[in-house]
Amino acid sequence: MEKVSYHKSIEEMYKRVHKDGMTNVFDRFDAQGARCPFCSKGIRCALCSNGPCRIKPKTPFADRGVCGIDADGMAMRNMLIRNILGASTYAYHANEVFKTLKATGEKKAPFKIKDEPKLRNLAEKLGLDPSKSIEELAIEVGDMFIDELHRDQTSPSRLVEIFAPEKRKEVWRKLGIFPGGLLHEIMRATSSCLTNVDSDFVSLALKSMRMGISTNYCALIALELAQDILFGTATPHETEVDLGVLDKDYVNILPNGHEPFLGALLIELAHKPEVQELAKEAGAKGLRVIGSIETGQELLQRYPQDEIFVGMTGNWINEEMVMATGAVDVFATDMNCSVPTLCLYAEKYNSTVIPVSELVYLKGCEKRIDYLPEKAEEQTMELIKLACENFKRRKGKESYVPDQKQKVMVGFSSEAILEALGGSLTPLLEVIKEGKIKGVVGLVSCATLKNSGQDITTVEVAKELIKRDILVLSMGCGNGGLQVAGLTSLDAQKLAGENLREVCEKLNIPPILSFGTCTDVGRATLLITAIADALDVDIPDLPIAATAPEWMEQKATIDAIIAVAFGLYTHISPTPPITGGENLVTLVTEDVEKLTGGKLVWEDDPIKTVDGIEAHILSKRKKLFGED
Repeated sequence: MEKVSYHKSIEEMYKRVHKDGMTNVFDRFDAQGARCPFCSKGIRCALCSNGPCRIKPKTPFADRGVCGIDADGMAMRNMLIRNILGASTYAYHANEVFKTLKATGEKKAPFKIKDEPKLRNLAEKLGLDPSKSIEELAIEVGDMFIDELHRDQTSPSRLVEIFAPEKRKEVWRKLGIFPGGLLHEIMRATSSCLTNVDSDFVSLALKSMRMGISTNYCALIALELAQDILFGTATPHETEVDLGVLDKDYVNILPNGHEPFLGALLIELAHKPEVQELAKEAGAKGLRVIGSIETGQELLQRYPQDEIFVGMTGNWINEEMVMATGAVDVFATDMNCSVPTLCLYAEKYNSTVIPVSELVYLKGCEKRIDYLPEKAEEQTMELIKLACENFKRRKGKESYVPDQKQKVMVGFSSEAILEALGGSLTPLLEVIKEGKIKGVVGLVSCATLKNSGQDITTVEVAKELIKRDILVLSMGCGNGGLQVAGLTSLDAQKLAGENLREVCEKLNIPPILSFGTCTDVGRATLLITAIADALDVDIPDLPIAATAPEWMEQKATIDAIIAVAFGLYTHISPTPPITGGENLVTLVTEDVEKLTGGKLVWEDDPIKTVDGIEAHILSKRKKLFGED
């Protein structure tokens, strides 16, 4: 690979681990060589003992699998299985949040209600009595969210009914994709993927969208609202990112994954003098907490930088490089995105890896702590003690920390955006009507090496969007990539088009707003709903779009399906593994637009990508504002 990453710090660390002969994500990618064309097109199946089957179009008897499924059905079934994995992971995260909220209300967990007004407003919206005590409301909201996850698929979701736009609900009812509870929608979709059950690609696609809608409202929106209540709603502030936030002379604990529970407690407990004293007794200057990937992002959005919480390293592709610095004492891995080689790196570079979720098992890890809300403080203190012990072992041993650090602005929740606009959407709508901002794009991305080095495509797409006066809301691991690249800083205003730059300078905001993690897709749909309601139009009529310039794993595929069901022009790259089904390609790129107003578009070239997004936005502006 000619350039492994957009980021100088990762380029430096790659040379170190490559020289050390360590297995790493970049060399492993190259070692795989050419990919199977059948797999890349989605027309390979190994579900039953007759397989693996490979569909060869226009070849007698080989144009179907042994069971008889055709290319369209096989490709869509494979995609639905991916979507199920993503939806299930979001459901797990949501369930953990809801249990934590309830345990906090019951005073069984060490957390506190940080945003009481949001809890009371949410309770009222859910039809609960907002005058009750915050403890009672935390229990009742937690119970209701848990009940909604388990609602039967034949019973329409109350959360979709409460939060979704009226015009969207009409569309979904007409298509038969107004969902029930997420767990039952997952069960229904999974059962449909069994051999010889549902082989119709249209039916499978509709089930995918139905599950996606349930994922958005029963998991994503609900879990982020609950996390705001527990840990505070994000507000704009400056912080630092990249590997240079690490300091080898401190005890460094890195919460990694997607769940902020133990990370939030680490920050709280690390501010206690007695905890800092433990680190000093181990020979360190003190103890610090550093965020990693989406758990780090959840913390970064909510907690200001200080001497204890010093920022975040970056997205998932960074993990091995972060460990190779030799400055990590505990790498605490929760439910998602912890690479299997972490313990190899821990052994080589003097670190300790601790899985902190019942889901996560990593070969070579001798110690684990399975998160429980009721034992969270005890578990967090155990992590702190393990980190101090690790520091004693690694002190004086070789380490290398690149000196790159980037100052960025983060914390742009929906509420924060409204506050920046003076308390209402009117200023945003006015600058959109005037053309100062052509439109808004939600960039919800992972990081992958499929088309280029780490974050290269994401950065190029984002730069091109803001250059053309298109405001970007960034989420997911792509957000981490843009942060480390400096694109969520005030300095990035100079990269924006003249009109967008004028708006950003007036509001003192970057042209790319750090909106959070992949779970903030739900929060973004609420913001889009508010904009559509203010203009009294349906979602597909808005000059907005979604892009995933570097989608990687299964949560990204369900995010894309959510966007299509919501009515958005949805760009993805790399090309998804469904192109072996010609009729399926027509369905998701053309026909679905007649049904939901949204569609999938795939394009790997950054300039062509933005050409397509801009053309879409301009066509919506013409319809909405009568522009030529």
